[in-house]
Amino acid sequence: MKRLLRPRRPLIGLLTAAFLAAPLFAVPTAAAATPAPALIPKPVSQQPLSGETFTLQASTAIGVIASASKRAAATKVAEQLAAQLRRSTGFTVPVVPDAGTIRLSTNGASSLGAEGYQLRVDHTAVTITAATPEGLFRGVTTLRQLLPAKADAATPQAGPWKIAGIAISDSPRFAYRGTMLDVSRHFFSVAEVKRYIDLASLYKLNKLHLHLADDQGWRIQVDSWPRLTTYGGSLEVGGTPGGYYTKADFAEIVRYAGERYLTVIPEIDTPGHTNAALASYADLNCNGVAPPLYTGTNVGFSSLCVGKELTYSFLDDVFGEVAAQTPGDIVHLGGDEAHSTPHADYVTFLNKASTIVAGHGKRVMGWHEIGDTALPAGSIVQYWGTDDTKSRDLARLAATKGAKVVMSPANRAYLDMKYNKNTPYGLDWAGLVSVEKAYSWNPTTLIPNLPESAVAGVEAPLWSETLDNIDKVEFMAFPRLPGIAELGWSPASALNWTAYKDRLAGQGSRWDVLSVNFYRAPEIAWR
Repeated sequence: MKRLLRPRRPLIGLLTAAFLAAPLFAVPTAAAATPAPALIPKPVSQQPLSGETFTLQASTAIGVIASASKRAAATKVAEQLAAQLRRSTGFTVPVVPDAGTIRLSTNGASSLGAEGYQLRVDHTAVTITAATPEGLFRGVTTLRQLLPAKADAATPQAGPWKIAGIAISDSPRFAYRGTMLDVSRHFFSVAEVKRYIDLASLYKLNKLHLHLADDQGWRIQVDSWPRLTTYGGSLEVGGTPGGYYTKADFAEIVRYAGERYLTVIPEIDTPGHTNAALASYADLNCNGVAPPLYTGTNVGFSSLCVGKELTYSFLDDVFGEVAAQTPGDIVHLGGDEAHSTPHADYVTFLNKASTIVAGHGKRVMGWHEIGDTALPAGSIVQYWGTDDTKSRDLARLAATKGAKVVMSPANRAYLDMKYNKNTPYGLDWAGLVSVEKAYSWNPTTLIPNLPESAVAGVEAPLWSETLDNIDKVEFMAFPRLPGIAELGWSPASALNWTAYKDRLAGQGSRWDVLSVNFYRAPEIAWR
């Protein structure tokens, strides 16, 4: 049984973004300075074009300039933008080949890379140029922030629709910029996951890590082991009804994320965090006895049976079916908190499990504990430590074996940590994580002596022990998730808390329009 998506709250604000608002009283000058737009992530380069303003009008069309091989994908990006502008402006906003006052072109230089783009706004047109449709999509997310906040509304609003002249050149610092949603402790419907995808994609994240199996629930259909979902997915934390994704459901999530240029990374946590599987099939247990379903929040008590050949047949079936449902090149096999698995068994298990994942044509990803095992070529280790020596050592050890490291420090990047002691939900085992603390760290210097070249990027995990609906997810993710996104995209030289919190303040009116249930952190002067 799946939870139905709760109706979204009505829009509670239609404020134009503050950076576009003119001051009430202005002192005349020969050349009044145009305030920098409050963009997140901050672009590599942005220059105001004095005296230039573009106005979106009823006659505005979006023109797509692309080669035959890129036209369909580029047109999809244009149609997504047009659909939103139609909703908010009431204009027809046709998408046409070549011509248009908003122009999306994939004729950019290859040096822009897969995600880089250039954006120019003057009085005649808005032009986004990239080498790929993905680059166009990143440019469109910037354009949406340049427009008044009400341009993101779901119903027609009154104009004017003005954008100050600007020239932007932009590309990401890191190739991996992700967020994780734990759908195992509490299950979230396809519609709820789509909502999270929509919000994450606004800030140029490109990975959606789904934690699909844990002690409390198994959430992805595996035809060869059907009780994993029908029984193992039937409950969630607290004993309320759980749910799972059919193959059609999961395909829809993958499709929807892909159209917003987020690659889905499925996680099947092993050898611990496996009570839902052990409860579903008695033969997976060393003693042949299935434990009861678990709906609490303790960790570290479960383990697959390392010595049974059936365990590896099970993994081969599961990883094979999950890999087949995922067009991305990564499968996450967990590996964390396996406290009930003796270390020698843990190493034996992970070496076999990693080989199975690689055998299905996927790169292995796991939590930093797997750094102590043999790692196939191309592996990724996810650091979730809290500045402790052991966790840092494992990340460094993984790097010496050729693995890349994704930075997810629990005391900075875990979105389920409370903001302060009065936060109504969330956890605090890794400490309290304010908006400033979540932003004020550098992924390449957090672990001393970890080569910068070993850092693949950043990810903001959101565990759901205390989060049983999408409103609570939004409250914990916003406003911290955009800060993690900026750490992953913007150059290190652009990272400055004082300047960032002023830009962050400008996002509040946009989230009001989008009906985001965000935490109005008192240290931010929300506008």
